[in-house]
Amino acid sequence: MAEQATGAPVQAVTGPSEADTLERGDIHFFYRPRVGENDPQGLEDVQRFFVILKPEGRPRYRLATIGRKRLPEPDDPGQRRFWGFVTMVREGPLAIHRVLDEKTYQTRTRGERWQPASRPAGEGTYRIARHGDHTHLAYELEFPRQPGEIQHDLGIRRRATHIITIKNPEAGSPPWAGLREEDQPRLPRRLQEKFRGRRYAPLDPPDFLDYEGTEFILIAVSEDGDEERRINLDAELSEGQPR
Repeated sequence: MAEQATGAPVQAVTGPSEADTLERGDIHFFYRPRVGENDPQGLEDVQRFFVILKPEGRPRYRLATIGRKRLPEPDDPGQRRFWGFVTMVREGPLAIHRVLDEKTYQTRTRGERWQPASRPAGEGTYRIARHGDHTHLAYELEFPRQPGEIQHDLGIRRRATHIITIKNPEAGSPPWAGLREEDQPRLPRRLQEKFRGRRYAPLDPPDFLDYEGTEFILIAVSEDGDEERRINLDAELSEGQPR
């Protein structure tokens, strides 16, 4: 991964044109290199991929982890829907900065180990919007102005939109997928009732993201929206837990 961000912009929609905006704010992308890796050259050298959402007009910072260490791609059926979860929610950025900072720790077999600090991969603005029976997370980069090698590896485009849906914490998961039961969120009744017994629900309201452990699915949508018109969310998500 080169540190210099260069390359041509990739055109993508910033969100459905006929949609109700539920939330706007600032978005930041970070990646953490693997332990002891100071010069990551590709996705295999990345340990974690993070997204930070800062809602407009609210003292709230949400740190989310994307399971496959990149954003989904609409043109690749095997890379179109990814799982993620809310890692931390705070009123200020300090605690999140500490999570992203470098660390050293001791191991029995290898002695002291060094965990590199997370590195910025982009920042911009986002919008969460309701569109029919589902919700979108759309973003537009402000920096870097032109996505480069880092952004390409992490699936970050200049502008993009993803369908986002929330997993019901009371629905359970296969033993090989999702968070452990003790890490699941305890949602207030007003949010839990939004599922109406289903395994998934739209991100409406965005308050779901204010609870650590909330799991979500991102589904990539192409620029012309063809996937969105073809998607049957219930069928799409019943195939198993995306990772």
